[in-house]
Amino acid sequence: MSDLNVKIKNFTTRVRQLILQYTELKKENAELYVMVDERDKQIEELKKQLSDMENRYRTLMTAKMLSIGDNDIEQTRKKINKLIRTVNLCITQLSEKQETV
Repeated sequence: MSDLNVKIKNFTTRVRQLILQYTELKKENAELYVMVDERDKQIEELKKQLSDMENRYRTLMTAKMLSIGDNDIEQTRKKINKLIRTVNLCITQLSEKQETV
């Protein structure tokens, strides 16, 4: 009977150890779930910030293109007008030379 008592005590001790391990693992699991939830919130916040930044970037690029476009159009118009005057001058000079010939 003594051998049986020793086995029961060993079994009881082992069950208590397993219960303690289970309790510790359960606590660790709960902590990990909290960490995962915090990371998920952080990821969502970063996604929102990224989306906001992308929208701001697109808006700035559009504004920059419009502002550059206005200046470029005016400068291009002036260059084209200058080229047209030069071509007209050349045509006039060619016409005058042909009349004298």
